[in-house]
Amino acid sequence: MTEARGTAIILWVLSALLAALYLYTGVPKILGVGEAVQGFQRFGYPVWFRVLIGVVEVGGALGLLLPPVAFYAAGALGVVMIGATYTHLVKGITGATIPIVCLFVLAAIAYLRRPAARGPGAGASG
Repeated sequence: MTEARGTAIILWVLSALLAALYLYTGVPKILGVGEAVQGFQRFGYPVWFRVLIGVVEVGGALGLLLPPVAFYAAGALGVVMIGATYTHLVKGITGATIPIVCLFVLAAIAYLRRPAARGPGAGASG
């Protein structure tokens, strides 16, 4: 296996795992069910913000699986993860490690899916 092919496989696996995670966390935010509602209420955020974050998570999840828009999806989800990290740290909630790890993985995906990397012969873009 070539290095480019290995990178492409790792990129797809990471993208699929994050897509599954963001679908799993985004859909309940949109539907207003489960811990998502209580969490946003506990943090003092309005309902519209919970729904907005859910829409970005679901849209970003789908975007991660579409190479032409994966760079932008990773960027949007990265902004959400910065906000999640901020919320965890400022509100004194444990578990800030998860959004930080997601942020780093999203940064790697964005780097590998950046528009300049999608030219002919860019192994990780496929």
